[in-house]
Amino acid sequence: MKCFNSTLEFLPTTFVLAGIPGLETEQVWISIPFCLIYIIIFLGNGTILHVIRTDPALHQPMYLFLAMLALAEVGVSASTLPTVLGIFLFGTTEISFEACLFQMFSIHSFSIMESAVLLAMSVDRFVAIYSPLHYTTILTLPRIFSTGTVIGFKSVLLMAPLPMLLRRLPFCGHNVLAHSYCLHPNLIHLPCGDTSINNIYGLFIVLSTFGLDSLLIVVSYGLILHTVLGIATGEGRKKALGTCGSHICAVLAYYVPMIGLSMVHRFGHHVSPLLQVMMANAYLFFPPVVNPIVYSIKTKEIRHGILRMLSEKRFGV
Repeated sequence: MKCFNSTLEFLPTTFVLAGIPGLETEQVWISIPFCLIYIIIFLGNGTILHVIRTDPALHQPMYLFLAMLALAEVGVSASTLPTVLGIFLFGTTEISFEACLFQMFSIHSFSIMESAVLLAMSVDRFVAIYSPLHYTTILTLPRIFSTGTVIGFKSVLLMAPLPMLLRRLPFCGHNVLAHSYCLHPNLIHLPCGDTSINNIYGLFIVLSTFGLDSLLIVVSYGLILHTVLGIATGEGRKKALGTCGSHICAVLAYYVPMIGLSMVHRFGHHVSPLLQVMMANAYLFFPPVVNPIVYSIKTKEIRHGILRMLSEKRFGV
């Protein structure tokens, strides 16, 4: 499509979002599982946040990092909710250019936060196993809050240039997206101009966040395994590894769908649109659904805190 020397031609006023390919006539029914997913996400992560906030016994490094993880997952889900439910409940498929850029910024910023928090949690587990006697003196509350602040600022600063880089590109009328929300890997395929700077900076973000975080998580668990093997008793090894079970599940729930989606975007040019949509949904919705369930089941202190909260509500305490 030919471009014209007009700002209106270069920058679309709206983008067109997609539902699930081949199931456009069933969108009202599809909205039911999505509504249930959002309810589970906000109820599950909200419960985790409430229990940690109200129980002084849980004001410890491990649970404060868990609260940061829950907050990041709520942020990702809240970023996608308006357009996803707008499509499936009301058939609203258009989103303004500025709103799309803001949604992209929010989704990726909270995803970067989530990855960084998972790294912080792996360091927390290493310190707890390697030096349990100095655990609370190393991971003090000021250091934890400083870590959370740095993670937040880093995520926002890294993502801030992307909307501006996209605004300088000509789209030439190309405005149809492949998902129910705005993601950078999808948006970057629409412009008709040179996207090399955007691709290079996007790759830099991926390598400096997800790539580096995942590498350091692997290193942390290598050190954890080395430390655990040095514990004399089998019971001690089992107990030490048991404290990492929930975090390992959270890491797998986050990185496996993300790697799958990245592979599809990079190399799956002939993959069906349905598979791309399902992979994107798994990347965004699977971790915030699974993590509260895993931590509620596998972490005794969180489980007891939830039961205590429910009993207090039941008896009006």
